[in-house]
Amino acid sequence: MVGARQLRRTLRAAGDDLAELKAAHAAAAGIVAGAARPGAPRVSGALAGSVRPGATKTAAVVRAGKASVPYANPIHWGWGRRHIAANPWMSRAATATEGTWTAAYAAAVDKVLATIKGA
Repeated sequence: MVGARQLRRTLRAAGDDLAELKAAHAAAAGIVAGAARPGAPRVSGALAGSVRPGATKTAAVVRAGKASVPYANPIHWGWGRRHIAANPWMSRAATATEGTWTAAYAAAVDKVLATIKGA
């Protein structure tokens, strides 16, 4: 098949280029985490201090909580049986900064797409 070898090479290169998106995911997660910290409910400040960005080749992740802050999930999503109302402060931070992190992410994707032959 004419061009099959080129197609396979291009797809393989595109798969390798996904690793370059890890930096874009880290930047997007950093933007959201930075906005989430000040919006975290505060009693001691431990919850806000536990907010951290993370990234993989395929996703940006913002986490909160750890062993010493096990209440992050119930505070954010709520816990009906314990009468804890949801306070989605991290989701609000992601929504509020969406224009910023989507622009940064789109620029990174465009850069990767520009390296793919035949695009």
